[in-house]
Amino acid sequence: MVRSLSESELRPTTWEHAVQAHGLQVRAGRHLAVTGLDLRIGVGVHGLLGPNGAGKTTLMRALATVLRPAAGSLNLLGRPAHERRADLRPIRRMMGYLPQEFGYYPKFTVHEFVEYTAWLKEVPTADITVAAERAIARVGLTERAGSKLKQLSGGMLRRAGVAQAIVNDPALLLLDEPTVGLDPEQRLTFRELLRDLGADTCVLVSTHLVEDVVASCTDVVIVHAGRVVWQGTPAELAERGGTGDPGDSAAERGYAAVIRQARREAGA
Repeated sequence: MVRSLSESELRPTTWEHAVQAHGLQVRAGRHLAVTGLDLRIGVGVHGLLGPNGAGKTTLMRALATVLRPAAGSLNLLGRPAHERRADLRPIRRMMGYLPQEFGYYPKFTVHEFVEYTAWLKEVPTADITVAAERAIARVGLTERAGSKLKQLSGGMLRRAGVAQAIVNDPALLLLDEPTVGLDPEQRLTFRELLRDLGADTCVLVSTHLVEDVVASCTDVVIVHAGRVVWQGTPAELAERGGTGDPGDSAAERGYAAVIRQARREAGA
């Protein structure tokens, strides 16, 4: 476990919900993409679903403290993240984030890249090498640790992105479309990793793949038009669908039913 004692106040003993948002509004450029969102999530693996344009990526960027809220309140790991002069550094040290498209230095090796991220997150110097090796092993890239990032396939590069997100053993882990480019076997392995991480971490996974959510998540959050329109377990989601709803599984039919209802209410 890579953790400095000075950050013990950010562990779950002092907060029930890693993410607490109330009336949250966030802009994507000039567009108000998150329009008054309420959300509470704690330890576990939470799947974030919603159609294109629902505000998922903007929400993830706000939770990652990349975007400042335009209005409402946002508390992360028990600390305010919505105030203009909020000290975000302690939160960022205890957070992992994989955006849809992450920046990297193509000439860095996998190990150099993950070590560099550990240094940015202020992992103690004596722990950086071991932390990087552990993160790389957890995503199955040990044999490619010496390969340059520009030499990796899309799926391997995505796994390197996950490694940098978990190198600091985060208390809050945000993954935006983490399975893009992974083959079926890699997706199964990734699901196991998510379940392992969710034992003592708040993990939020944004995805379009309902089957990944059902297989690995303890909780499902569905957003539409910048708001949370449904939250519950995968089993409860499966119960929402009917024979007339599109989808190849009960969960997909449940998701379709939730979105249909949200659109009906938005048009009312």
